[in-house]
Amino acid sequence: MSLRQFEYALAVATEGSVTAAAETLRVAQPSMSQQIRNLERDLGVTLFDRTPGGLVPTAVGRAFLQEAEIAVNAARRARETARAGADDLVGELAVAAQLGFGTRQLPGALGVLRRRFPRLEVTVFEESSSAELEQLCRRRVTDFALMAACRRGPADAHRLGEEEFVAVLGAGHRLLAADRVDLRALEGEPWVRFDRDSALDGVLQEVSEANGLTPATVARVSQTATAVRWAAHGLGVTLVPASAVPRGYEHLARPMSPVVSQPVIAVVHPDAGPAATALLELLRQETWDSSASLRRSDADEPHDEPHDEPHDEPHDEPHDETAATNVVRPLRAG
Repeated sequence: MSLRQFEYALAVATEGSVTAAAETLRVAQPSMSQQIRNLERDLGVTLFDRTPGGLVPTAVGRAFLQEAEIAVNAARRARETARAGADDLVGELAVAAQLGFGTRQLPGALGVLRRRFPRLEVTVFEESSSAELEQLCRRRVTDFALMAACRRGPADAHRLGEEEFVAVLGAGHRLLAADRVDLRALEGEPWVRFDRDSALDGVLQEVSEANGLTPATVARVSQTATAVRWAAHGLGVTLVPASAVPRGYEHLARPMSPVVSQPVIAVVHPDAGPAATALLELLRQETWDSSASLRRSDADEPHDEPHDEPHDEPHDEPHDETAATNVVRPLRAG
């Protein structure tokens, strides 16, 4: 028996099939099947029942998998602790971020982390759905998650601050003269919204219902930078976290009245290792008063109207927001 076989068995239990587990771990499906059979032969038991709905752990399989998970996590912690000597970290850190949250804070913290530990490989996932994000945490796909809210216990969840939402208006909009925008003053305005299952669209839906408004949708997008640009060019109003407003567009953003905000939570897996702990400490040092940061940036930026062509602004494209990491890719649902 080997720890690798334990990892294969745990992946099969999570995914429900050898094929999906092999894809998750990036190994050949025949090799994984053979390793599972070898493990069952060595143990002298059947770990999985083969059902029409997929592979389901047997009673003895469930008991084995509980101990296997403990063994795999212990080995991982031992390996990372050993590699953390001489003020160095080697290995992998998987981070998931809810779309629009920590857009300015996370890249800065990751940049410091990578400069401090250049041999650390960091992968960042971006997820629009809070439900999908929590599922990824439960399935142990990520070591660290940054999100608006979660149902995890205090041992896993760490509150970093508040993310305030702002309305982004078109250049020359009548409400830009106000320091804050009354939500009810936006009644009848067209809206650039996010995908229906997005947590960001859920925020707009919640505050609209609380204030008796019915936002008229003119477009739905999947990226905050796209929503801001389209709003800036007059397509409609959009509501985004203040930290997600790209540089150069701050003068078109206004805080809301009443204030719209959500707590920012970091969820660290108990067995994530020292790299996740280091990232948590760096994020705690970041400024989470997003509206204050927005006002400072607004004062520093020229208030020119946005360019007619969005592709003329490469400095704030969405993929640049996490450029300090090794790999940035979208998450697949399910």
